[in-house]
Amino acid sequence: MKKEHTPSYENRDDPHVILVLQGGGSLGAYHLGVYQALAEKSLHPHWVSGISIGAFTAALLAGNRPERRVERLEEFWREISWPGEWGSWLPVQWRKMANMASHATSLLFGQPNFFAPRWVSPMLAPPGTTDALSFYTTAPMRSTLRRLVDFEYINSRATRLSLGAARLRDGELVFFDNTREPIGPEHVLASGSLPPAFPPTRINGELYWDGGCVSNTPLNAIFEAPPERDTIIFMIDLFDKAGPEPRGMDDVNWRAKSIQFASRTSHHIAQMARVHNMSQRLERERGGAASFANGGRRERPPRRDIVHLVYKRGADQTGDSDAEFSRWSIEERRQDGYRDMKRVLELAPWKRAPSNDMAAASFSGSGHQADESDMLVHTADSERQEISSHLHV
Repeated sequence: MKKEHTPSYENRDDPHVILVLQGGGSLGAYHLGVYQALAEKSLHPHWVSGISIGAFTAALLAGNRPERRVERLEEFWREISWPGEWGSWLPVQWRKMANMASHATSLLFGQPNFFAPRWVSPMLAPPGTTDALSFYTTAPMRSTLRRLVDFEYINSRATRLSLGAARLRDGELVFFDNTREPIGPEHVLASGSLPPAFPPTRINGELYWDGGCVSNTPLNAIFEAPPERDTIIFMIDLFDKAGPEPRGMDDVNWRAKSIQFASRTSHHIAQMARVHNMSQRLERERGGAASFANGGRRERPPRRDIVHLVYKRGADQTGDSDAEFSRWSIEERRQDGYRDMKRVLELAPWKRAPSNDMAAASFSGSGHQADESDMLVHTADSERQEISSHLHV
């Protein structure tokens, strides 16, 4: 007779933590608040995977010791923004106008220590030169990365780092990983080389663009090997695929970006959870005979849970929020990330065992009860302050 068992969700206070960071330009300040909340609970990531601005955050985390990470992230956002916090004092309707002016400033003058406009239009530059391939140069960011990121520490592999970039030659999404190769500033820049604003980055003879050109979700990098211990994957998105109908061109601009950069995320998460759960169920079937021979006892396999958290922009944000670097907006996004992750950590859904009466509702109507080795996807709704858990089978 098959031995019945109850999933074990207790004693998950020391999990393996993986942080997966989506791209989104200046919206990446949300990552700072998210990490600050995690650090307060000593949930320092063992592995960070990022694309675009997520790759910059990932490098700052993997390239600094835990006690210095929040400080370095704060310094990074302070250095790449123009001075001035006056916009935070304005009413919401006026702050939106200030944000539009901040975006216009970024277009005209670039951002300090990040990117600067080229003196000659790329349309007039000699074909084949770097100047002909983008409107801005990212040379200032290379210096910023060298100053704020300890690449020797990255390559000591204290924290695993994966950075996604699109290879121009064949359009493939490639992940640079410090367990396979030395990581330098060029690998971080490659992941954030978004065309046509920024030039491609050449590494070992190949040109690379921003990984968001292929997929803005760096999740598949972390499913290479089976987990050796209980793992929590915090998936932090900066674009929300769901949203209201647009009422004007500014809304159209934002919804188009959101759909473009976020539409695949939920599909990727569900697909990977489904594949994981299918393989685990096959393993349980194979292990049935061995378990019977061992008196019905078997070790609980390591679990993986995905916690999916999505940034929700405020009413003062514009359709170009991802390219708006005012210090008041950066602080607002940071506070949003901190608040949202604090709520997630208070609820700690990876520690809760789903009850029978919620199985059908939370598990996509499948009626299946989660097994101890199944992966659950916990989707946080920051507006309703609740989390729904799903079993994909």
